Amino acid sequence: MSCVKKVRFSAWLILASLVCSQAMAGVVITGTRLVYPASQKEITVKLNNNGMKPALVQAWVDTGDVQSSPTSSKAPFVLSPPVSRIDPSKGQSLRLMFTGAPLPASKESVFWFNILEIPPKAEGPMEMNVLQMAFRSRIKIFYRPDGLPGSPSDAPQQVQWKVIADGAGYALQASNPTVYHVSLVELALVAGAQRYEADGGMVGPGESTVFALPALKSPPGASAQVEFNAINDYGALVPTKQPLKP
Repeated sequence: MSCVKKVRFSAWLILASLVCSQAMAGVVITGTRLVYPASQKEITVKLNNNGMKPALVQAWVDTGDVQSSPTSSKAPFVLSPPVSRIDPSKGQSLRLMFTGAPLPASKESVFWFNILEIPPKAEGPMEMNVLQMAFRSRIKIFYRPDGLPGSPSDAPQQVQWKVIADGAGYALQASNPTVYHVSLVELALVAGAQRYEADGGMVGPGESTVFALPALKSPPGASAQVEFNAINDYGALVPTKQPLKP
């Protein structure tokens, strides 16, 4: 979907239709993920305006639907303030508060924090065509109950991998026995001198996720292994290697 529309938009139309890269936006979120410990009443989310103009920003939380809006989302969180003006080279802190809605106490839950940077009104004659760009950024929120067993930093090493038939080809199946979400990038199956790339993604607690291996044409040998970078709580990449499960 294009990030540019050659019309004048209402704020609502921008909100409903545009999702753009955080790296392209003037306003950016500090960090690439948020961890919300259940014992805390609120956490702080920091925004910075790296652009050259003031920005109006709307923020909300959704349950995973990229088409969500502040009025349609059912996520159990409240943000204050929900709308902010941020001047160039300035920042804004938002308070993220959990409403207390029932969530599983035995595993993490994941939500998405959104910001929509609404462009300033274009200057010039009303009859001229203008370019207006809106940037929507989303990062994950991990709601973490107290007293969960194990450690989120150890979860990537506990994921179990195997190669399965996937239609006419093959895929990696990742099974996560932990109570934490495992996010991974740069995923590949390495068999001898061959490296078979797959798209990254996330494996939820107690869940299995399938990652297609379009270049793999036959089952790998017993010595093949899975390589990926796990993303930790601080957004850092942790190189990880795992054998295939027999």
